[in-house]
Amino acid sequence: MNSSTRSILKLISLILIATLLVSCGKSEPDADDHAHEHSEESMPTNRVAIPSTVRSNLGITFATVERRHIESTLRAPGRFEYLPTALREYRTPVPGRVEILVDQFDVIKDGDLLYRMDSPAWRDLQKTIAQSASELASNEAIMDSYPQLFAAHKRHERSLQEALSIWMARVEKLEALREAGGGRMTEYTAAMAEQVKIEAELAEVKEEDVRLSAARTRTKASVEAAQAQYDLALDTAASFLGMSREQLLEPASRSATALPAWRSINMIEVHAVADGVVESIDLTNGSWADAQDNVMCIVQPDRLRFHATGLQSDLGILRDGLKVMIVPPASTSAGTSIPMNETMTGTLKLGLTANPDDRTVDLHVVPDQLARWARAGVSAQLEIVTDSTTNRELAIPLSAVQRDGLVPVIFRRAPDNPNEAIRIEADLGFDDGRWVAVLSGLRDGDEVVLDGGFQLMLATSGSVQQGGHFHADGTFHEGAH
Repeated sequence: MNSSTRSILKLISLILIATLLVSCGKSEPDADDHAHEHSEESMPTNRVAIPSTVRSNLGITFATVERRHIESTLRAPGRFEYLPTALREYRTPVPGRVEILVDQFDVIKDGDLLYRMDSPAWRDLQKTIAQSASELASNEAIMDSYPQLFAAHKRHERSLQEALSIWMARVEKLEALREAGGGRMTEYTAAMAEQVKIEAELAEVKEEDVRLSAARTRTKASVEAAQAQYDLALDTAASFLGMSREQLLEPASRSATALPAWRSINMIEVHAVADGVVESIDLTNGSWADAQDNVMCIVQPDRLRFHATGLQSDLGILRDGLKVMIVPPASTSAGTSIPMNETMTGTLKLGLTANPDDRTVDLHVVPDQLARWARAGVSAQLEIVTDSTTNRELAIPLSAVQRDGLVPVIFRRAPDNPNEAIRIEADLGFDDGRWVAVLSGLRDGDEVVLDGGFQLMLATSGSVQQGGHFHADGTFHEGAH
C-alpha cells in the first residue's frame, strides 16, 4: 500500500469518527426531551378530551342535571291508542254495487266524496216516496172538498127546514078550518103528506151529515197516515244520502218543471262527515255489498290517549286527577331516537275495573298536547308524581351512569372547557327507574354525558388517574397530544 492510499484511508476514518461524535451529542438532548414529555403526560388527571369531531363520531350527547321528586315518582309502561270516538266506520245503508273513490291513507276533509252505490233498493225507496206523495196529495184533495160538501149540505138542510115550517103552518091552518066545519079534506090530506115527505128528506139529510162527518174523519186519518209514510220515506232517503229533508225537496235545477232532488238522484253518494285519514278499505272496488257491510274506516290520528298499566298495590296513592307526564320509552338523545325531553302532560284517569290475575289496573291519560312522535301503538312510560310537596333532589338520567366493575361512574362536562369530560365516581341515592339522585359531585346547571358514556368508561377503565384523549376517528390514546 503506497503513501497516498494510506492518507486517503486516514481521512475517511476521521470523517466517520466526527459523524459518530455529532450523532451521540444530539441523542442526549432528545432523550432528555422525551423523558420530560413522558413525565408531563403521566401527570395525574381524570379529564378526557372530547372535541366536536369526537362527540360527533361517538354520538356523545349531554343531559342537564335536574331537580326531581325521585322518591315520590311512580312509572308505568304503556302505549298510545285511539280514543273510541276517533274511529268512524262507513257502512252500506242498502245492498248495492260499490265504487270506491279514495285510497288507503288518503287525507280526508269533511264533505269529501268517499264512494258511490248503485242500488235497486234506492229505486224502490224512490218508488215508495212517489206513491206516498201521490196518496197524500189525493187524500188532501178529498179533505179540501169537505168544507164545500158540508156547506152545500147545510144549505139543503136549511131549505128543507124552511119548507117543513111552511107545510106545518099550512097543516095547522087547514086543521083549524076543518075543526070549525070548513075546509076540504083533500087539501088537508095533501098538506099532511107533503109535511111527512119533507120530514123524511130532512131525516135523510141528517143521516148524510153523519156519514159525511165519518168520511171526513176517515179521510183525515188517511191524510195523516200518508203524511207519516211520506215523511218516513224522506227521512230514510235523507239518512241513506247524508242529506237533509229540505235538500231532498229542493228542485234539481232552476227549471220551472225541475224534479225534486230525491227524484233525480240515480246513485247513492257517501261523503265524509269529519276530517281524518283512511285507515282501511274493506271492500274491493266494484264489488256487491249487502246492507251494513263496512266499506272503509276513517280515523282522526290526533285523537289519542295513553293507556298504561299500574300495580294494584299502588292504589293507595293513585287517584283520578293527578297531573302526570308521558315520556319517551328510552332516555336518550342520540341518533334517530326520540329525544328524552319531548314529553307530554295530562291528567290521570283510573280504569273502572282491574285485572285480578295480573294484579294490575288500567291508567288512562289524554295528553294536553300531542308530541310529534305520538302514534297509536307507540310504547312509552307514564311518570306519576304522587306527592309534589316533597323536596326535589339533584338527579341525572340513570342511563348516564356507567359501571366500571362495581364502581358507578359518570362523566361531567367540564364547566371551564366544554371540550373535556371529567370522570367522577358517582355518589348516588334513590332512583325511580329512569332518573337517579346524585348526592355529591354535581350542581344545578351541570351537564353529564348521556349517550357515549360507555365508550368513555371503556377508554378510562383502570386508568382513571392517567386521563387521555380521543382522535377524530374515535380512537383513544392515553396522555395528552
